[in-house]
Amino acid sequence: MSELVGEPSTQRETTNFLYPFLDAEERDQDSLLHDLAASARAKAAESTALRQRTLEVSAGLIATAAAEMARRFAAGGRLFTFGNGGSSTDAATLAALFAHPPVHHALPAWSLTADQAILTALGNDVGFELVFARQLIARGDHRDIAVAMSTSGTSRDLTAAFREARKRGMYTVGFAGYDGGEFAASPDVDACFVVASQSVHRIQESQALLGYQLWAAVHQHWGES
Repeated sequence: MSELVGEPSTQRETTNFLYPFLDAEERDQDSLLHDLAASARAKAAESTALRQRTLEVSAGLIATAAAEMARRFAAGGRLFTFGNGGSSTDAATLAALFAHPPVHHALPAWSLTADQAILTALGNDVGFELVFARQLIARGDHRDIAVAMSTSGTSRDLTAAFREARKRGMYTVGFAGYDGGEFAASPDVDACFVVASQSVHRIQESQALLGYQLWAAVHQHWGES
């Protein structure tokens, strides 16, 4: 990949740590393909190791959270998921897994990012910080579950939603990366799954697996009840 004309050196440096060989002077095609394949293998190995480590660390919390979620579903509770950017798609995927599972029976679950009209209306009328909190005010009650997915664990709209969920007696579950951010220390978060990584890509890959394991554990507890 040739260097863009006039591209600031600081911009090049932001991607060099990911693919240093792309800016190398050597332009031999075979060598480049070899380096690319080695990079892909290294990232796959890193992702696999992180996911395994995260599951091991989170095993007890998965069981605890799943038992409480199953209890609430059995009592008529519902699951509401939310997040920003890429995490919003992960949250929507988790809601869809519960609502339209490949196996087991469906459980009531919704993504609070699914309705563009609601999001834009709330963002325009009351501010983006409250786009999820206001939906929980309108829809949530003490039997329900609120799940926020984030890489930083510090987004204001997510922490505001957790505060509202806590007021309403909802069970709150946070997914975060790095050191857990505000989620990890918040009294408004009942269960916080932390993926200890500095890579957004690796964090979201591990969070996806955690979400699947949580879904499977909920159904295991449901079957035992």
